[in-house]
Amino acid sequence: MSEAYQENLREEMLDGRIVAMAPPTIWHHEISFHLALAFKEFLRGKPCKAFSDGVAVYLTEKDYVIPDVMIVCNPNIIGSNGIHGAPNLIVEILSPGTQKNDRGYKKELYEKNGIEEYWIISPTEKTIEVYLLKNGKYWLDEVYQICPENIILLPGEKEKYKDTVKVSLYENFYIPLEQIFGNNP
Repeated sequence: MSEAYQENLREEMLDGRIVAMAPPTIWHHEISFHLALAFKEFLRGKPCKAFSDGVAVYLTEKDYVIPDVMIVCNPNIIGSNGIHGAPNLIVEILSPGTQKNDRGYKKELYEKNGIEEYWIISPTEKTIEVYLLKNGKYWLDEVYQICPENIILLPGEKEKYKDTVKVSLYENFYIPLEQIFGNNP
């Protein structure tokens, strides 16, 4: 393993176990960047703050995670070394090595810690699953997906694709999927 790779190696702690995080792909970075930029632009002058990849979130003594993007509205949990408590919204971008944890343990961890909104983004499918916390449980609110260009749709099928994702923390906060996914293949 090269020294440069080892220097870029990041880790999370899930249920007391250290879990190495593989370096993200270029498309992962691009999606994360676009989303963080959209969050930061909308939140300018508002009390909530957006944070992107690399910021640790300390949830329990046995769990710290490094989400891809998040929004934090409580300034009291923002520390110099990370977030100490539950963000309001967390986004995880799937990769083959992380999707089991993102859909399993981490989803349950976020639910138990009261994170109001959780997004799971699939770069390959160009989908965003939005889970909202209701009565202490996550419920799938919506799946947003860019309409594929290379398939023939029956009349009325294109309307089933939702091309703008709503951020539930604000009444008027919508982001076009094209802005998030850009020109990813």
